[in-house]
Amino acid sequence: MAQKCVHKGCGRMFTDPEEDCVFHPGPPVFHEGQKGWRCCKPRYLTFDEFLSIKPCTTGKHSTVDDTPKLDPPQPSNIPEDVPPPPKPIAINGVIRNNPVSRAPVTVAPAAPPPAPESDSDDPATPIPPYTSCRRKGCNTISPAEPKSSREGEECIHHPGHALFHEGSKGWTCCKRRVLEFDEFLRIEGCRKKHKHLFVGSQKGTGEEEKVAVGRHDFYQTPTSVIASLYLKKIDKERAKVDFSSTSAVKLDLPTADNKRYQTDIPLFGRIDPEKSKSKILGTKLELTLIKLDGLSWPTLRSDEQRTSEIIQLGRAGCV
Repeated sequence: MAQKCVHKGCGRMFTDPEEDCVFHPGPPVFHEGQKGWRCCKPRYLTFDEFLSIKPCTTGKHSTVDDTPKLDPPQPSNIPEDVPPPPKPIAINGVIRNNPVSRAPVTVAPAAPPPAPESDSDDPATPIPPYTSCRRKGCNTISPAEPKSSREGEECIHHPGHALFHEGSKGWTCCKRRVLEFDEFLRIEGCRKKHKHLFVGSQKGTGEEEKVAVGRHDFYQTPTSVIASLYLKKIDKERAKVDFSSTSAVKLDLPTADNKRYQTDIPLFGRIDPEKSKSKILGTKLELTLIKLDGLSWPTLRSDEQRTSEIIQLGRAGCV
């Protein structure tokens, strides 16, 4: 009889207890907006990126969850009556009267909502056995043998996005909030649809889909700007990043799932094309842009609206 593995990152149905299982042996870690696993290094900002982190350990399937729990937070030794440090004061665009060194600040526009998920399976595409429903919070797995009819299926899921705030966890589409990650995974869906979504709609024309990068952010030093453009499954062999201009970067990024992102990014400042470089990671393109003038960039793109926030580089000055 098939059983479901409860190891984090696996969740597969298995019949052979000696079958290899790839999973995360450590508990999830959520800290200051970053999400990851204690057992490996990747850290991401969004829940979807967190779920895409590949398991780091190979072992055997299990029906008993032996993931260690996070240590309880240690009480602070700072007395309650100690006032907070003074806030920095900006004088003519320079932060004064703050001897504490601060890390560079990331300034990024609000992330647009992700593209809506395909609403139904392609009838012409067979559903592989033991495939998980793609809707969030459903967790239904397709049977080993395909059914002759899918009438009567009900998919109870969350149409919203995961929400993590000050230790509480929940979904934007409903009100329930919990503290533990395992409890969050067990929050029952709040919407119902006819039929599950196992494979989605498949494009059979062979034409590439033009897509837009859903989110980007950056941080900077006095000499460089490090920008991240979030796009999954970039094809490293075919991707092109052109630094030939001192004021723009030209991108042509095809992906492994038949999509393509093409654009010219007008940069806020001037860069050295010879020294600038790029790196393709699992869920993003990372650009290291070497400044020509050493000035601070309030935005990555020259066509973005500036904020009133002052970005400090290096150590604050003293007067």
